[in-house]
Amino acid sequence: MKRIISLLLVSLLAISGCAWFEAKEDRTAQELVSDGMDQFNNGDYKKAIESFENLKDWYPFSKFVILAELKTADAYYHLKNYEEAVAGYEEFENLHPRNEAIPYIIYQTGLCYFEQIDTIDRDHTPANKALEIFMRLQKQFPGDLYANRAEENIKQCIKMLAGHEFYVAFYYFKRKHYKSALSRFKWVLANYPDVGVHEKALQYIALCEDLLKKQAEK
Repeated sequence: MKRIISLLLVSLLAISGCAWFEAKEDRTAQELVSDGMDQFNNGDYKKAIESFENLKDWYPFSKFVILAELKTADAYYHLKNYEEAVAGYEEFENLHPRNEAIPYIIYQTGLCYFEQIDTIDRDHTPANKALEIFMRLQKQFPGDLYANRAEENIKQCIKMLAGHEFYVAFYYFKRKHYKSALSRFKWVLANYPDVGVHEKALQYIALCEDLLKKQAEK
């Protein structure tokens, strides 16, 4: 009985092994990248990732691997799986720092954080990260198409961060923590003078100073 079971297991392993090798041999690197690109262009990003991952696993030295790495990250971005997309873009930049696609890679990395920016009362970490990356892009590749494109993103990040800081300052003001509010409003005024909160910050600075003076006179 044990001998029969052993023979069956060997047979199953042999069959599955043959099937794996046949599957690999039936799909060339060029066919896999072609399938992946077709799936990507048709919006079937999960299938595209599968094709690109198979290409990278089966043909790690193929000339198509670089394209597969880039489009895998792009597919994750379109799926809104930003954590995997960032990991893919960062790995690409680390592996191919001189590749001509690096400005695009940095821009897309920034977009992954930019797309996660929420309302001014929520965590502002994505806006900070996006701003940091877009500014690095402009510093590294001044005049590049993607560096120029990042300019509008930078403005939106700064506007959001200014709004967040004003929101925090106003939070302190409403709770009559005028000293803390005054410090925050002054910080907003000094760091975000041209994003639409200048006049309001000046008004609340004057209010805070007046209220603090009245408190001191009591």
